[in-house]
Amino acid sequence: MKKKALLLPAATLAASLAVSFFAGVAHAQDEQVVLIGLAAPLTGASARIGKDLENGAQLAIDDANAKHPGIAGKPVVYKLVSVDDQSDPRTAVTVAQQLVDRHVVGVVGHWNTGCSVPAARVYHDAGIAQIAPASTGHQYTKQGFDTAFRIMGHDDDGGAYTGAYAVKTLKAQRIAVIDDQTAFGSGLANQFIKGVQANGGNVIDHQYVTDKTLDFSGVLTAIKAKRPDLIFFGGLDAQAAPLVRRMRQLHIQAPLLGAGGFVSQTFLKLSGPAGDGVTALEPGRPLDRMPGGPAFDAQYRARWHAPIELHAPFAYDAAATLIAATQQANSVAPKKIVATLHTIRREGVTGTIAFDAQGNLVDPAYTIYQVKDDKWAVVDVVGGAAPAKTLAKTLAKTAAR
Repeated sequence: MKKKALLLPAATLAASLAVSFFAGVAHAQDEQVVLIGLAAPLTGASARIGKDLENGAQLAIDDANAKHPGIAGKPVVYKLVSVDDQSDPRTAVTVAQQLVDRHVVGVVGHWNTGCSVPAARVYHDAGIAQIAPASTGHQYTKQGFDTAFRIMGHDDDGGAYTGAYAVKTLKAQRIAVIDDQTAFGSGLANQFIKGVQANGGNVIDHQYVTDKTLDFSGVLTAIKAKRPDLIFFGGLDAQAAPLVRRMRQLHIQAPLLGAGGFVSQTFLKLSGPAGDGVTALEPGRPLDRMPGGPAFDAQYRARWHAPIELHAPFAYDAAATLIAATQQANSVAPKKIVATLHTIRREGVTGTIAFDAQGNLVDPAYTIYQVKDDKWAVVDVVGGAAPAKTLAKTLAKTAAR
């Protein structure tokens, strides 16, 4: 026996649909949208890095929303608002104000120190937390703004480690330095020189370029005449690649050393065979040694159908830490979020997240890489807190004594 379809009168059906529609609207209106800003270079030469940061932050947003979060007893949904700073300090200030005007509760950004330094004042004046995922210049957090935080180590430590490595491990005795005169490159080069000198090393030359230089013939010709056994570059991957290519064309056999911004797929593609043997120190642990690294790598590839470029895990942790601060504070008030960040301690993809009084990451790790067979291979890991489980066991043993 066939069952007859239940037919509703048109008026009844319309009323039913209307109730359903308005219930959905009411639910959407009940949800509070919490905006988190992302400031990075989304166009230009560094766009690949900016997109990588945006992808990482978006994954943190997605993971948070999947848990159906609430604040003060009401449901919330987090949303990422991205702006393009073009790796330009003036543009960074402009887009920082745009994020303030959008009433974001916190900002993941900026990528480079030259943008984070001037933008930090804008966020501070508005009382909004800024967590930089990759700005390693110490001057960023030395400005004294209580709203400024960073999710990786700074160049004072990185430069010191690299300087010591150049002298003690690479046994370099005649070191030449090139820097791009940016806040990042210049600061890093100066800290490297201090590290070299502290370990009894000798810097025979210090040359300068800009962050737009692509022809390094002039500075390299001057350096070659001084017979260096190591060249350090304070700059980024997009310039390090043509630099090492030109070194080899000029038959300069001294190895190239960097610290921060070298270790990327872009460097490998642009440098080609000339990149073999290049060594660089990078803030953070290798992806496969991060507590949540392998799982994050799989998640990233599944969502974006591409490998991680460089700093996506740090952008994820920056966004996730801002979200955690809203949850712990049980508020979206920027002042309460900032206060919570100063006391927060949580386990992230990259490791333990906690900040010192200046907003710097506590006990950061650094990894030394070298290009071998067209891949970045891990040479050593220095610094960094013990993994969470090991640290917990250590604390338990200490407490038992």
